[in-house]
Amino acid sequence: MPITEVVSNAEALTLSIVADYPVPLARLWDAYADPRKLERFWGPREWPATFTRHDMAVGGYSHYHMTGPDGTISRGWFRFLTITPHQLIEVEDGFADEHGQPNTDLPGMRMTFMFEATETGSRFRSVTYFNSVEEMEKLVEMGMMEGMRSAMSQIDDVLTDLATFAATLATHAQLLNDTQVRVSRVVRGTPAQLWRAHHEPALMQRWLTGPDGWTMPVCQVAKSVGERYRYEWASNDGAQRFGFEGELLESMAPHRAVTSEQMIGTDGPATRNEMTLTPVEGGTLLSILITYPSKELRDMILGTGMTTGMEASYARLEQELLAA
Repeated sequence: MPITEVVSNAEALTLSIVADYPVPLARLWDAYADPRKLERFWGPREWPATFTRHDMAVGGYSHYHMTGPDGTISRGWFRFLTITPHQLIEVEDGFADEHGQPNTDLPGMRMTFMFEATETGSRFRSVTYFNSVEEMEKLVEMGMMEGMRSAMSQIDDVLTDLATFAATLATHAQLLNDTQVRVSRVVRGTPAQLWRAHHEPALMQRWLTGPDGWTMPVCQVAKSVGERYRYEWASNDGAQRFGFEGELLESMAPHRAVTSEQMIGTDGPATRNEMTLTPVEGGTLLSILITYPSKELRDMILGTGMTTGMEASYARLEQELLAA
């Protein structure tokens, strides 16, 4: 078990934890930066976590829920206040209601996560700051101490699973629930480079073409919130053509962009696509959380080989970035 120290200070209203790991500092940091890894240890063993948002940038948010043995759902959120790469993460943390909004009936807190290299690997220090003795006691009564110990006892398996840290892994789609899918891939490049690659039409038309045999003749980019975009693809033989259009709903360069998306020529409801770009070892974690209007549409789209086409495009994007 990696925890080497737990100190509760009622006068200072703090709870401090120290844990040591025999792995490089960058790998420990990436475990907190990558939601695919974080959700494997953020919740206690009996209450595994699922992250439906994780914008690890100052001002960004994370939304998650933990599912108990009987199916009970407990929701939470945190907002990033400070980030110093490979050194410090500071967040405001709280509970959420069934709509994902902050639940002010339950206590909130501030947490700092500190990272440092050691002779044997890396060290993690966390300090939780409570607002009052009463709130501190309430959270302890709710099982916070036991939950944190159980959660952190799982991180060893995550850190030693070298395959999940490989920057060469192909595009992967993870089903989060009946209507949401998270598509992820580490792309060798910086967040700024990937942001540019998603906002410059001439560059997009070189890489965002899916499998061989297709081109992107129409690439109208939305650069400001409220603007609409339109993308169209055509097969080289001219026999097939399709496209998508939608609206830019949120934008926080170079970390997060949210769009609606609908196939051109259809009347069905749109999907919501949330793209986040997070620096990790080996490049940038490109993650797209797609919310579909129904499970049936989700399964139909995934059944078209969507991730195969996305992987072809991202591989082409890497070649563009490496050649630049």
